[in-house]
Amino acid sequence: MQEFVAFSIVIILLLAGYWSLVIFPKQRTFKKHNQYVRTLGVGDEVITYGGIIGQIISMDVDSGVAEVKIAEGVIVRMLTASLSRPYLPEDVSVNARIGIEPGIEAQAERRG
Repeated sequence: MQEFVAFSIVIILLLAGYWSLVIFPKQRTFKKHNQYVRTLGVGDEVITYGGIIGQIISMDVDSGVAEVKIAEGVIVRMLTASLSRPYLPEDVSVNARIGIEPGIEAQAERRG
């Protein structure tokens, strides 16, 4: 009986550790991304998870679909979950130079 109790306690501790190290951070990231998507509006420039830069033409958050203009005359429908972050040219430029120019990492950290 004591072995069963000890084994049960170990299993519960392992599950709690897994929850706090894996599941909880993913849930927090998911909620944060959903809040970001809800703040987007028509005309915002975004970067998709595929690295495509485009401008939101229309968006239906409830159905999870957005129409994004990626070039003149090219409008794609995509899931709002694939909208990664806002397009900020300065941040993209700094991120592209990391590892190439010395000291650029400190500039990237200051930007947040």
